[in-house]
Amino acid sequence: MQSLTGIGYQPSVLKLEGEEEEAEVSPTSKLALYLIAVWVIPLFSFLLLRWGMVYLVLPYLTLLSVSYLFFKPSGKVEVWRVVPHSRFLEGQEVEIEVHVKTDFRVDYLRVRDIVPGLEVVGKPEKVFSLKQGEEGVFKYRVKMKRGIHRFEGFRVSYRDPFGFFSSDRFVEHFTEMVGVPILYEVQTPYSTRGTKVTIGPLPSPLVGEGLEFHAIREYQPGDPLKIINWKATARAGRIMVNEFESERKVDVVFVVDASKRNEPVFDYLIRAAASLMLNALNDGTSFGLLLAEKVPLWVRVDYGKRHFFKCIDFLSTAQPDENNIIAYQVEHLVKTAIPPRAQIVYFSPLLTEESREALKILAEYGLNVVVISPNPNTLYEPEDEDEKLAMKLVQLKRKAILKSLSGYGIIIDWDVRKPLKVAIAEVVGR
Repeated sequence: MQSLTGIGYQPSVLKLEGEEEEAEVSPTSKLALYLIAVWVIPLFSFLLLRWGMVYLVLPYLTLLSVSYLFFKPSGKVEVWRVVPHSRFLEGQEVEIEVHVKTDFRVDYLRVRDIVPGLEVVGKPEKVFSLKQGEEGVFKYRVKMKRGIHRFEGFRVSYRDPFGFFSSDRFVEHFTEMVGVPILYEVQTPYSTRGTKVTIGPLPSPLVGEGLEFHAIREYQPGDPLKIINWKATARAGRIMVNEFESERKVDVVFVVDASKRNEPVFDYLIRAAASLMLNALNDGTSFGLLLAEKVPLWVRVDYGKRHFFKCIDFLSTAQPDENNIIAYQVEHLVKTAIPPRAQIVYFSPLLTEESREALKILAEYGLNVVVISPNPNTLYEPEDEDEKLAMKLVQLKRKAILKSLSGYGIIIDWDVRKPLKVAIAEVVGR
C-alpha cells in the first residue's frame, strides 16, 4: 500500500471469528456451552413449575444473547506500518506510523508494534475503538542505531465489552530499516608521495589524450593528425606527435581494519570510511572496499550511487571481529584484486602488530597509502594525577609507533574529540 507520507506496504490481514489462537476450547464453544446451560435451567424450571428460577436466569440469558448477537467478532482487521524511507543516519529519530482498519465495529482493539531493539520515544501501541470501515492511526519514534533493523510484525488483541470473546495474536508484517553511519564533512587527504595530489581527481599515470603535455614521441599508425607537432617534425626530419597525460582518475580502495581490538573506536572507523566514500562519490572517483573481518568482505572497484549504497550497507552492518590475519588478507588482495597504483585509504588505530604489518605490505607493493587512525586514548579522561601520568606514557608509546610507521604512508592521528576534517587539515597543511 503506497502512502503519500512515505514507504508503505500491503496491509497484513487478521481474520477474527470469535476464536482464540492458543485456547483449547474456543470462546465460541464456551459461549455455546453457557447458552445450553442457561437454557436447560428455565426448561427444567418450567417442567417443575419453579418460576423463580426462570426469573433469576433471564438476565444472564439476555446478556449472553446480546453478546452473541452484537459483539461476536466476525470480519477482518488490516494493520500496516509506514516509514519515510529505508535508510536513516545513526542517532536520527524516525517517526513510524501504524495504521489499523476493520470491516466491523470494534470497541476494544489493542495494537502493539514489536520494535527490534531500538530506543523508543513514545508508545508503540494504542487501544482503538473503531466503526465499520474506519481507519485508526498512531505514531511513535525510534532512535536509529547503525545496522539493519527488521520489524517483524504486530501484537493484536481484541476483547468484547462483556469479556466473552477475546483474541491475542501475532500478525506478521515485515519492514526493514537501515541505520547508516554518520557522515562527516571532510576534505580529501593528499597522496603519500608528497605531491599534494588528492585521492579524488588524481591524474592517472597512463598517457593518452588530455590537456596536460607529457612528451613528444614518433608518430605511430592510428595517431590522430591533430596531435602532430609540426615544429618538432621539421627539426627531426620525421613525423613527431605530442603526448598528453590522461585526465582519468585513479581508483581508490578503502581498507577497514575490523579487528576486535578496535572495538572502542570502531564506530569512528566506520564513519570515517563512509564519509570519505561519499567524498569519492561526489568527486566521481571509482572506489572499492575491503572490510577486513575474520571472513573478509571485498567489494570490487566501481562507481556510482548504486555502488555507494551497496558499500554503505556493508559498513552499516559491520562489527569488530576476531581477525588476526589482516596482513595476509591485504597481501592476497593486492596480488589478485586491487588495481595497480590504486590509492589506498587505510582505516585502523594500528593497535596490533598484524594491522601495522598490513600497512607495510601495502607500501612495499608500491601503493600510495593514507591512514586514518582514530586514537583510542582520546576517548578517556584521566581522573587523577596517576592516571594523567599513565596516559602520557601511553600517548608517548603511540607516537613512537606512529613515527616508526611514517615512512609507509601518511598517518593522520585522529583525536576523536575533534572533527575528522580538522585532523585531516592538520596533516594536509604541514
